Amino acid sequence: MEERIVMVAYKPKAGKEEVLRELMREHFSVLKNQDLVTDRASIMMEAKDGTIIEVFEWRSKSAIEQAHTFPEILKMWGKYAEVCDYIPVGQVEEIGNLFSDFTPFI
Repeated sequence: MEERIVMVAYKPKAGKEEVLRELMREHFSVLKNQDLVTDRASIMMEAKDGTIIEVFEWRSKSAIEQAHTFPEILKMWGKYAEVCDYIPVGQVEEIGNLFSDFTPFI
């Protein structure tokens, strides 16, 4: 089994919250269109500080590497860099709780 489940935390830059939310709505489908992720639906949630956490499943480690070769994906990731900072999930306050609960991302 090569699949890799990842958790990513996206902290929106000031005033960029809505643009990030729009990008999040299309993120998984862009990866799926390139057959880089499995059919397992992604899970997205929001921390109380506005950080969005996404959990999804890559097909393999090589799929993660391949993603860096698709112009459409690189363009999308460039947009992400303009509106958010990637932070370690462990920096999200709720992660330190025994039962970490978040608001579902809609």
